[in-house]
Amino acid sequence: MIVIAPVLIGLAYAALNSLIPAAHRRPFNAVLVAGAGAAYLSGGFGLWELLFTAAMTYVAFRGLRSWRWIGVAWLMHTVSDLLHHRYGEPILPFAAHSSLGCAICDPVIAAWCLAGGRSVPELWRLWTHRTAGGRTATGDAA
Repeated sequence: MIVIAPVLIGLAYAALNSLIPAAHRRPFNAVLVAGAGAAYLSGGFGLWELLFTAAMTYVAFRGLRSWRWIGVAWLMHTVSDLLHHRYGEPILPFAAHSSLGCAICDPVIAAWCLAGGRSVPELWRLWTHRTAGGRTATGDAA
């Protein structure tokens, strides 16, 4: 469960984002990942946490115009999760493995962002188009 639940949370995050209109989905995610960058401000690493938050803010700002930057920000957060799991304090003080769970969930979200933050129906159409060998549902070449 320590691996399955975070992966399911990451998938649910991407699926729920399908409910946000495409025009607002990227800005929403940029703001959200900027907030995630401040999650560990008192996590035991002192000045480094302030520097990390500043770096995450810059990357999230770039994410206002690019899904790739949002994906990079989630990967940066993954590194922070792993460091806090090993050396700092967990993201949820009452849940010892919460930072590890976050480190498993974040790359799932990053992969979705790096794929363009598409809605689940869009991703499904792309996947079925590829598995059909470039043919449409009627069998015609695309």
